[in-house]
Amino acid sequence: MSEHHAKITWQRTSQDYTYQTYNRAHEWAFTGTTVPASATKEYRGDPARVNPEEALVAALSSCHMLTFLAIASKRKLSLDSYVDDAVGFMEKNEAGRLAITRVTLRPKIAWTAGVTVSSDDLAAMHHEAHEGCFIANSVTTKISVESQ
Repeated sequence: MSEHHAKITWQRTSQDYTYQTYNRAHEWAFTGTTVPASATKEYRGDPARVNPEEALVAALSSCHMLTFLAIASKRKLSLDSYVDDAVGFMEKNEAGRLAITRVTLRPKIAWTAGVTVSSDDLAAMHHEAHEGCFIANSVTTKISVESQ
């Protein structure tokens, strides 16, 4: 068991408070770091800041990667890099509400010279990583991996 904390801070910067005028910029504070955040640009947010939808996609991708790295290390399969160009899709869910209904992970793995992993073993490792990912186990979002 563990606890995970985030402090979210928002301060109004506009004279009035209407849907058109209130600012969406806020900060996410974690131990040791602060992340500038906002709504998506479609909801009057600042596209230069991270939005919650992107953060969810990043959290799913990051969790999958960290679980995958642990699996590879336990199997003594060394890799040099892991890059994922993940994408999340916001659409209506079964209840008709907007949600990130699915996320596609597209990890590109560079194995250390001399390490060979079959496509079947790679698929099994990604499946095991998905099953072990705490974030994936916490959401109803459909997550798929397009291994490259």
